[in-house]
Amino acid sequence: MTAKDLRDLPQNELLEHVATTRKDIFGLRFQHATGELENTAGMRTAKRDLARAITVARERDIQIPNRK
Repeated sequence: MTAKDLRDLPQNELLEHVATTRKDIFGLRFQHATGELENTAGMRTAKRDLARAITVARERDIQIPNRK
């Protein structure tokens, strides 16, 4: 998702996007560790997408819940 798309999202959808992206990254890391991940570039794009979403949330002064 681009930064423009993320800025257009309402607050609750932005927080949901952050949570689902974190879960996706966890799954990708797990697949990479077990040798099941074929496209390792997907990890990089997922991390960048998460960073973009967190940046937009911080621009709006939205508190992001802990990773736990």
